[in-house]
Amino acid sequence: MNFHTLKAVDINGKPYDMAALKGHKVLVVNTASECGYTPQYEQLEELYRQFKDQGLVVIGFPSNDFGKQEPGDEQTIAAFCQKNYGVTFPLMSKVHTKGELQSPVYAWLTQKKLNGVLDSEVKWNFQKYLIDEQGRLVAVYPSAQEPLSDAILNWAAGK
Repeated sequence: MNFHTLKAVDINGKPYDMAALKGHKVLVVNTASECGYTPQYEQLEELYRQFKDQGLVVIGFPSNDFGKQEPGDEQTIAAFCQKNYGVTFPLMSKVHTKGELQSPVYAWLTQKKLNGVLDSEVKWNFQKYLIDEQGRLVAVYPSAQEPLSDAILNWAAGK
């Protein structure tokens, strides 16, 4: 099972098939509008714009799992992201990143038995997962790791 076998629902309620991302690098991030890390939306958008023509896709998964910092509905979240950060990368519907209601995408990201690479735990908003063009998990970065850090920029650039 790889990332490309997964499906989600986008922020507008439409199905989103990760199979469409074959051949693309993907950065998956759980987002929240009222978090100290919320300004990372700006760097996430910059990263996306800088590398989207080379095949990078950033996907935001809003979640209210940590500190109840994403209380809004999808329409409110989308408006917030557009107004404050000009977000153009894909946003999904709100999900749970942990617990009994964990989304299938986050189950795959956090469980070695599914992703074949490592077990991890989503510890806070804006944790980043990097997936390669073949749909394999390659790295996990904590919330404090900025999207425009050398490690993520080098990965996006293929260095």
